[in-house]
Amino acid sequence: MTRQEATEFYRSHSKAVYNTALRIVRDPEEAEEIMQDTFMKYFTKGVPGLSEARKAAWLRTTCIRMGIDFLRRRKKGLELFVERIPDEAEDEEELPESIDVMRIRTAMERLPHPYSLILDLILIEGMDYAGIARLTGQKEATLRSWYSRGRAKLIKELKTETI
Repeated sequence: MTRQEATEFYRSHSKAVYNTALRIVRDPEEAEEIMQDTFMKYFTKGVPGLSEARKAAWLRTTCIRMGIDFLRRRKKGLELFVERIPDEAEDEEELPESIDVMRIRTAMERLPHPYSLILDLILIEGMDYAGIARLTGQKEATLRSWYSRGRAKLIKELKTETI
């Protein structure tokens, strides 16, 4: 890959990789570092012969792994913040239809990390439980539980905002 091709590749994918990292680590400086590390890994390891879509998927997956590794190193990872909440089904009333995306994103950022991470990966990144389980090393049942609890906490957060 020539220098010009590498620069063009970086320009076309850097924003998406940065946003993925930022959603996971929630720190702009760390997200920038993870983005740079992701591209360094791509350029040094190389992924020849893949389509653009496959290259983008490789970058996203690598970025997510690096973000999760960062969280684990800082002890803010998936194991931390798992709190016991009652298993009783929460009363899920309908939310107002006029909730805008920014309010939802802000509410998601206030959730404890394993819940916000799983919601980000499923709702925003479009990943499935099997893919997240491979990335994180967690069981799919655990991830489903975190998603369910995170969703309930998000709905509760949005309801309290509207009151």
